[in-house]
Amino acid sequence: MSRYRNLLLFLTLATLWGSAFVAISAGLAYIPPVLFAALRYDIAGLLMLGYAVYAVEHWLPRGRLEWMQVAVGAVLLIAAYHAFLFVGQQNTTAAAAAILVSLSPVLSTGFARLLVPSDALSPVGIVGVVIGLVGVGVIVQPDPANLLATGSVAKGLVFCAAAAFALGSVLTRRLDASLPIETMEAWSMLGGALVMHLVSVAISEPIEPAAWTTPEAIGALAYLSVGASAVGFLIYFDLLERLGAVEINMVSYVAPIVTAVVGWFYLDEIVDTATLTGFALIAVGFLLVKRRAIRREVGSARSLGSSE
Repeated sequence: MSRYRNLLLFLTLATLWGSAFVAISAGLAYIPPVLFAALRYDIAGLLMLGYAVYAVEHWLPRGRLEWMQVAVGAVLLIAAYHAFLFVGQQNTTAAAAAILVSLSPVLSTGFARLLVPSDALSPVGIVGVVIGLVGVGVIVQPDPANLLATGSVAKGLVFCAAAAFALGSVLTRRLDASLPIETMEAWSMLGGALVMHLVSVAISEPIEPAAWTTPEAIGALAYLSVGASAVGFLIYFDLLERLGAVEINMVSYVAPIVTAVVGWFYLDEIVDTATLTGFALIAVGFLLVKRRAIRREVGSARSLGSSE
């Protein structure tokens, strides 16, 4: 029963996070991108803080190290990631954005090895990172004669979002402030929302509340805040404890499939051959970089199965 429960939660999380890219595309028609991301995490941050107060005793960060971990999460995991993603997704498909973001686990490993020289990547791991980056190139298809084309810049911004998330993940783990993940996420969401509000004002995004009251805008914001963020992260926390970081990372490779299907059904987005090829290359890169951890996980699963 535990296996079926984990599988059901995993598929639910992939559905929530995969369809979130479609909700972003839908909401961007009504709300400016950085402001849209900020409003999402105003709501999600308050919901997550309420859950943290309920679930853990240590719901308020203490000391410089814990607030530093929150600051890194706010700036990189929330603000930079979502600002780049929302701006970039204005001019690319939801499926392409989801696939580019799926490069995050590969980039996380690369950043971890870079920041900890003693833990260098093996030759096979380096090949995996290179293959993943080639996959990004296949999707973006940069034209040397027109590097500033709208589509290429948009996909480049989404890649920057994936890189920001990967770097933030590594830095928050390195700080190791022993802060409950619920607390770290809640305060990072609220801090990231504040940073994005400041950025939105700085770049003079229009504030037109009348446009936000359309059913589609309200639905997209509600889905992203409550479904993809609050509920999604609660499922993520549960599976992280049960499955471990390696298996939960695989949600990054199931989510784009959901995004492609929902994007085709709801937004009439078509996934081209280059995007599919890039996704395959990124997935191969992940398997090469994480091959040892995956082998350990498979061995543990087999041992558990034989003992039962």
